[in-house]
Amino acid sequence: MNRWRKSVGEIQARRRPVAECERAQAALSKVTACYQQLATFIGSSSDCSRLREELEETRVLAHSLCKGLQKRLITLLLEGDLSQDEREEAERLWVLFMSVLEIFQEDLRKVVALQGFFPLSQRRDRRALVNAGCTGGGSGVAARAASVQPPWIRAEEEQSPDLRAHIAQLECMVHEMLQKVNVPFWSVEATQEAWVEGCEEEEKDDEEMAEEMLEVEVVPPGQERVHGCCHKGCRPGWVLCLLN
Repeated sequence: MNRWRKSVGEIQARRRPVAECERAQAALSKVTACYQQLATFIGSSSDCSRLREELEETRVLAHSLCKGLQKRLITLLLEGDLSQDEREEAERLWVLFMSVLEIFQEDLRKVVALQGFFPLSQRRDRRALVNAGCTGGGSGVAARAASVQPPWIRAEEEQSPDLRAHIAQLECMVHEMLQKVNVPFWSVEATQEAWVEGCEEEEKDDEEMAEEMLEVEVVPPGQERVHGCCHKGCRPGWVLCLLN
C-alpha cells in the first residue's frame, strides 16, 4: 500500500508542472481576450481615463502570466521528465502560447496607435472621440481580467515595461523560445476538431430547417390558395406546401 501511494504521489508530482502550465495558458487566454475587448473602447464615446487605467492593469497582469509561463514551459520541455503524453501536451501548450503572444503583440500595437490618435491628456481631447455607440465602458471586462489569478503561488516580481517596450519584449520572448525549444508547429496535433461548437449548431439548424421544409396545411373547401407547389390539380382540403 505504501508503494502504491508512493507511485501515485510520484505521478501527481510529475504531472503537476504540466497541469500548472495548462491553468496558466487558460488564464493568459482569458486576460489577453479581455485586453483585446477593452481596446475596442479606445476612441469611442466611452473612452476615459479609467479605461486607460484598466487597460494598463490588464496588460501588467498579462505580462506577469507571459513571463511565468515562458519560464516554466522552457524548463518543462528542456529538463522535464515527461512521458510521451505529457510531452505532447506540453508541446501543444507551447504552440498555443506562441499564438497568444502573436495576437497579444498585435493588440498592443493597435493600442499604441489608437492612444496616439485619441489622447486624453486634456479635456478638449474628448471632442475628438467618436460616438461609436459603445455604452457602459469596459469595467465589467476589466473585472473579469482582474479576477484571474496566476496558478503559481508567488507572482513574478519583474517590473512590467511600458507599452512600447512591452511590444519589443514580446518580440524577444518569441525569438528566445524559438531558439531554445525546437517544436515544429506541424508536428503538434489538436485535441479536438476545429470549430466543433459551430459545427454542432449548424447541424442543429439544418435539422430544424429540414423539418420546416414540409408542412401540411388544412384549407377548407372553396378557399384554395395558389402558392408554392399548389396548383389547380391539388386535392381540395389538403395542400402540401414547400416553404422556401
